[in-house]
Amino acid sequence: MLIFDCNGVLVDSEAIAATVASQELTRAGFAVSPEIVSRFFAGRRPADMLADIETATGRTLPPNFAAVLAGATMRRLRSDLRATAHVAYALTWLRGKKCVASSSPLDRVRVSLDSTDLLRYFDPYLFSASDVPRGKPAPDLFLHVAAKVRVEPADCIVVEDSPAGVSAAHAAGMVPIGFIGGSHTGPNLGAYLTSAGARAVIADMRALKSTVVALRGW
Repeated sequence: MLIFDCNGVLVDSEAIAATVASQELTRAGFAVSPEIVSRFFAGRRPADMLADIETATGRTLPPNFAAVLAGATMRRLRSDLRATAHVAYALTWLRGKKCVASSSPLDRVRVSLDSTDLLRYFDPYLFSASDVPRGKPAPDLFLHVAAKVRVEPADCIVVEDSPAGVSAAHAAGMVPIGFIGGSHTGPNLGAYLTSAGARAVIADMRALKSTVVALRGW
């Protein structure tokens, strides 16, 4: 089975999400740049990001901040989001069951995929880290997906763009492929993904099928 992260893998959303988070945090009195959001929180749950910011600053965010951030992010995604280049091509030619396992809430995942015409490749196999005790880099989400779909973890390949996601897949006993083709990708991301446990790293979705075949012979 193939499991895809959503943000930064299927849709080019990481720069959008980091910019919105920075704007809303700054508006609430927490000066956090988009670069800091990307560096420390890429691939992680929004709730975990906000908890870490409160811990690091010793201050409490406004009680409705999570809802404000979610709403602002959804508005920007609906207007600006684009599918990752060549991802529809890759999904068309990859055989077998495909799932999405994202740190984002399920409503954001669905809006992201629906607005980019990718939902048809995955529905109803959409999973969110909101439904498990621990988010990435813990393996909980990927083990939850495998249990729900009734597939052994060792038979799963995961496509991820963040060290947290690759670490989670590796800890779950799955085979991680790192993706570095998003607009947010920095020069060292490939090395970070490899260090986290990626078995291969690709920069173009057109290389995904051959990479999957090389790893598993599918």
